[in-house]
Amino acid sequence: MSALRSVILAAADSPRMQRLVQRYGFRLGAARFVAGETLDDAVPVLRRLNESGLLTNTTLLGEGVRDEAETRSVVAAYRDVLDRIHAEGLRTNVAVKLTHLGLSIDEELAQRNVGDLVYHAARVGNFIRIDMEESRHVDATLRIYRALREAGHENVGAVLQSYLFRSEDDLAALLPLAPNLRIVKGAYLEPPEIAYPQKRDVDAAYAGLLEMSLEGGGFTAVATHDETLIEHAISFARERSIPNERFQFQMLYGVRPRLQLDLVRRGFAVLVATPYGPEWYRYLMRRLAERPANLLFFLRNLVRG
Repeated sequence: MSALRSVILAAADSPRMQRLVQRYGFRLGAARFVAGETLDDAVPVLRRLNESGLLTNTTLLGEGVRDEAETRSVVAAYRDVLDRIHAEGLRTNVAVKLTHLGLSIDEELAQRNVGDLVYHAARVGNFIRIDMEESRHVDATLRIYRALREAGHENVGAVLQSYLFRSEDDLAALLPLAPNLRIVKGAYLEPPEIAYPQKRDVDAAYAGLLEMSLEGGGFTAVATHDETLIEHAISFARERSIPNERFQFQMLYGVRPRLQLDLVRRGFAVLVATPYGPEWYRYLMRRLAERPANLLFFLRNLVRG
């Protein structure tokens, strides 16, 4: 599985594969994981999930922008997303990638852009999650998050990846801020010098980060489809008398929907990450790499034609 994952993630950077998948992807099943190519496509999906008792977030897919004018367009698009969420009365927040907002150009540019969105989100009663990207962006991402929190912004959160060796130290440094953190395993191809290559080690690190975050006083988004880790979070919270309001489960649109609803029926908050946009190829490839069931679903649709 590790070798297959590496092959799929490498294919995420293949222009030829991208052209092929983007031509046929929605017919083959990409719509299971992506709510469409436009905000108008995404809104009915978000509403349907809300009506099922699920919270949601949404993301305009894209990353690696290297043109400052393009980042301004991305900011404007996200402001429209926040306004549309408010107008529609959706229980939806927003997640952004800093390289979509200019981090690959200049850190100060990305900080200004995300700061604009955090401020606008506060005006309409919403929240911005800053997603984590490849390891080379971790320091800048956490600097920007810390700066926003220290400037008094409460409606902003960050992400830590359990497969990186450094994440325990990063979490310890953030805990004095009472942070809002999403804990994930990690979806990028990283070298073994900085990241755990074995699933059992990633899982063990995840459990450690989860416990540390839950006891740390902030808010913890338990972002996993792993039922063992989900039950561990529930048991740990009960043992430490941590109220349900201090954590929620987060999963991906199209992945384990029955589990999502089962957790809601058990009284837990569940948020479904529901992205949209024309730049969905890399996102889809990461989803295929994460779970063999996702790849099998896609291949079955390919065979059916």
